[in-house]
Amino acid sequence: MKTKLLLIFCLAFFQFSFYGQNKKINGISFVASRSAIDSKHVKPVLEVNGNYVALMPFGFFRDMENPKIIYNSNRQWFGETRKGLEHYAKEFKKSNVKLMIKPQLWASRGLYTGYIEMNSEESWKILEDSYEKFILEFAEIAQKINADILCIGTELEKFVTKRPTYWNQLIVKIKKIYKGKLTYASNWDEFKRVPFWDKIDYIGVDAYFPLSDKKTPSVLDFEKGWKPHKEQIVKIQQKFNKPVLFTEYGYRSVDFNGKKPWESNRLEGAVNLEAQKNATQAIFNQFWKESWFAGGFIWKWFHNHENVGGEKNNRFTPQNKPTEALIKKLYKIN
Repeated sequence: MKTKLLLIFCLAFFQFSFYGQNKKINGISFVASRSAIDSKHVKPVLEVNGNYVALMPFGFFRDMENPKIIYNSNRQWFGETRKGLEHYAKEFKKSNVKLMIKPQLWASRGLYTGYIEMNSEESWKILEDSYEKFILEFAEIAQKINADILCIGTELEKFVTKRPTYWNQLIVKIKKIYKGKLTYASNWDEFKRVPFWDKIDYIGVDAYFPLSDKKTPSVLDFEKGWKPHKEQIVKIQQKFNKPVLFTEYGYRSVDFNGKKPWESNRLEGAVNLEAQKNATQAIFNQFWKESWFAGGFIWKWFHNHENVGGEKNNRFTPQNKPTEALIKKLYKIN
């Protein structure tokens, strides 16, 4: 009898441990703001069952001729700075929300970060020294605040593929400072070429894959569109035997939102709440039940919840739209 009870207990403990360890990252990309936050701003994240937030401090550089990164400046919004990051982290920690620290670059004149490439060895050295200082400072902060994940870069394809030796050495330096999990946020069309997946913990993908040309794709339309992309994701996942993390995912509430989901321009389009909801349901159907899939961070969430989004808004945020209720439901069961 005792042996049987012990066996039942061990089995229950194993199941609890297994499922606890495999709880998906149901993440929120929490946008930095001008001001401090408190429990009022954390509460909407909890209400949609978010268990992680991505906090995103920013660094800037003026142009390719001046690639020195400016960060932690008095000219930046509070939430983009070191002080703001530590404050945001403290507020979320009070509610046991886990953290991914995701420092990002912003180039002037709207240059896409994936195109950042220097034209001389001297310029590369300036950029590399500056980026090292930038990312190692935030690695120190991530260690200090006990962040669960550190994202070492976001959509830096040219920088990553042209300078692999630099990145390999940088990862070694980061690991000496920060002891948590590492990822890199590759663009949807970049992840196949990242040279260092074997050296970090998650294959990170900003999942803005083109899925459908229809005005209002159905859930099935979106799922069909995922088929070739999912095959590529699985291929890379199996090659490196690392879990896949969608470091960003999400869709605008606008017509044709599956055609070029990465587009964030301010051209007005007809609001399409159904298209956003269908796309969100489809990505969950395709990925959240996969054992090799770690989860993802929906793009994007603003601190002043009651004043953003809504049924006349065609932007990415799910706030105050039908997709917010859907996220709440999906995050609860995953």
